[in-house]
Amino acid sequence: MSTDQPSPPSYAELHEEGWRRLLAAALRRLERTGGALDGDIGLTAPTEAERRTVIGVTGRYRPETVKRLTVPLADLDAYLHGRYGTGLLKTLGRLHGPLRDRPAERADEVSARAQALEAAHASPLAALDWYPAWLEEIAADGTLTRLLRRGDGALLQAAVRVLENLPGVCGDADRGLLPLPVLAEWATGDTKALLPGGPLEQLVLRAAAQRATAGGAEPGRVPRDRAGRRTLWESVGAVADDLASQVLVLNIGARGDDVVCDWLRDATGFGIPFRLTLHQLTAADVVPAAREIHVCENPAVLRAAAAELEDRAAALVCTEGMPSAACHKLLAAAARSGARLHWRADFDWTGLRITAAAVERHGARPWRMTTADYRSALAVGESTPLTGPPAASPWDPALASALRESDQAVMEERLLPELLSDLG
Repeated sequence: MSTDQPSPPSYAELHEEGWRRLLAAALRRLERTGGALDGDIGLTAPTEAERRTVIGVTGRYRPETVKRLTVPLADLDAYLHGRYGTGLLKTLGRLHGPLRDRPAERADEVSARAQALEAAHASPLAALDWYPAWLEEIAADGTLTRLLRRGDGALLQAAVRVLENLPGVCGDADRGLLPLPVLAEWATGDTKALLPGGPLEQLVLRAAAQRATAGGAEPGRVPRDRAGRRTLWESVGAVADDLASQVLVLNIGARGDDVVCDWLRDATGFGIPFRLTLHQLTAADVVPAAREIHVCENPAVLRAAAAELEDRAAALVCTEGMPSAACHKLLAAAARSGARLHWRADFDWTGLRITAAAVERHGARPWRMTTADYRSALAVGESTPLTGPPAASPWDPALASALRESDQAVMEERLLPELLSDLG
């Protein structure tokens, strides 16, 4: 008795022109409906070969002038079953591999999204306004779905662990700034998990940007430039590079007997501007010797003070825009030692935010940041329109009102004669 198995059918004709579009349409329909064989599929502008194939499948004549051919899936299934003994589903499976069940995939995806969000909402951070807003945003814009589809759903929980370990987020300021490799190791076990441009870094920085917005900072997406991303990391208590984080100073002096303090004293003796890195500040534990320290936003002010006043200039620190981690560390040490900080920035919304934050964080005193100073500077020359969302000026509420009224920004270089007079 023969034990030979029947040979699988040859589907050669199904690769020909008359069948290709018809079977492709059937495949799309079945994957979309979970394999249901009810309903029809159609071919627009059919070729002669397709017309003849459909006539053969349905047993009904179609004229050469037909613009669209409609084929019941049940007829196609019956034809293939009668000709090959495999039916439509099995035939497509042998031609293209297992069919996808898209409704089931969508259901699984919805379930996975719900589980991921439920786990993320279980974090203690869920009590903070910005955290649920961040989760809502990455769920609404498709970020979470894309992570799940490519098998990276675990990155959301990794991002949550990173956020929970950030000193600036969890309120553990005594821990100090965390280097990113240390943070990555604590949260994920991989020191390289937060490399620039990676998906985990992007997730965490989006949360940091949402937190900054909730705190009254300018809203916006994650900065694309390295400096902007570094500033965002520092705002939540992490430092990407303690050599890149710097602060520009003039005549602040220093107390201590290490080499960094010697450099600062020498620079002060000659009235030479000096750059300090966060690495130097951390290694040397620098405490400025000056008891009165002025703080400006733009390097042009410090440069002018060094050129005109040299070693006679009062101690001056320049934030160069948003204060860096190095700047905050230096000025926090100065404030703790009893130094008084006199702080100013540009007359724009960002400048108001910087100054308000300095008052709250360091106990700084606004320096020529009154409504009168603004109106006087505004009257001197042309100004540029304000941009971004408005900010408050708690030390002088009328100042913010004056900015809204004029809708004009005034850079602090406009006040240079007055500032140099103060510094001299």
